[in-house]
Amino acid sequence: MTRSNGFSVDVEDWFHICGAGGVLDPANWDALPSRVVATTRLLLEELDRAGARATFFVLGWVADRYPELVAEILSAGHDVGSHSQRHTRVYELTPSTFTADLRESLATLRAAGVERIAGYRAPEWSINDRSLWALEALVREAVTLDASMAPVRLVGSVGFPRQPHVRQTAAGSILEMPPLVADRFGQVMPLGWGWGLRMSSPRRVLRAVEAVNRAGAPAIFAVHPWELDPDPPRTPLPLGRRFAHYFRLDGFRKRLAEILSGGDFGALSDVAVSGRGQVSA
Repeated sequence: MTRSNGFSVDVEDWFHICGAGGVLDPANWDALPSRVVATTRLLLEELDRAGARATFFVLGWVADRYPELVAEILSAGHDVGSHSQRHTRVYELTPSTFTADLRESLATLRAAGVERIAGYRAPEWSINDRSLWALEALVREAVTLDASMAPVRLVGSVGFPRQPHVRQTAAGSILEMPPLVADRFGQVMPLGWGWGLRMSSPRRVLRAVEAVNRAGAPAIFAVHPWELDPDPPRTPLPLGRRFAHYFRLDGFRKRLAEILSGGDFGALSDVAVSGRGQVSA
């Protein structure tokens, strides 16, 4: 079924924060209390209630430990893509170590029962001007859809296209599906994900979606399971990361449910994309 807008989920645990260090260092992950199964189920419930499909970009670390969760996502009718294996920013890797991480994540998802893996999302939107080479690596591994390039300054570039578009690489083309952004206070802010989505009222978000749809484009959303946690674990973080991770989590599940029920959302593969511009990577 064709849908007007795309919804996606980055399936990771509350402690998968890039570069956090300390107690959240990857060496400590196995000892931390996991909540990803319970919180992902909350999202599955809301999507089912709204009659919406989604693309679940599953971290290989999660799929390896909880293959039954991947099976639940698939049985609910959703798509599954890769969110990398170890949740490392792409620009911190080399082309060879990125490819190794990607291949491991794809193998892990296949072992968990995913037969077709078309999509990829990088941790922290980290395919940007420092790592455009990663798009070629994705194409070489038969990935046809990427959703890793954010048109905002902090993690991407305001110069990136805001609408889905085709990027050309030496290995072939790949469809890029950027998340919804908004112009506010003289800045470009994330509206379809993160703190920008959490700070905005459902009415404002849905108005923005309608405006984008009237212009002939889809709105792409991304959320994390930990954002729906009714009692999220908290740990000391630098100010910027603390804001991005914890700002206005209270009541987010209810606000998200209102957005899902008020819009037409599907998996990224359900979105009809027209007028795809050609951009060289």
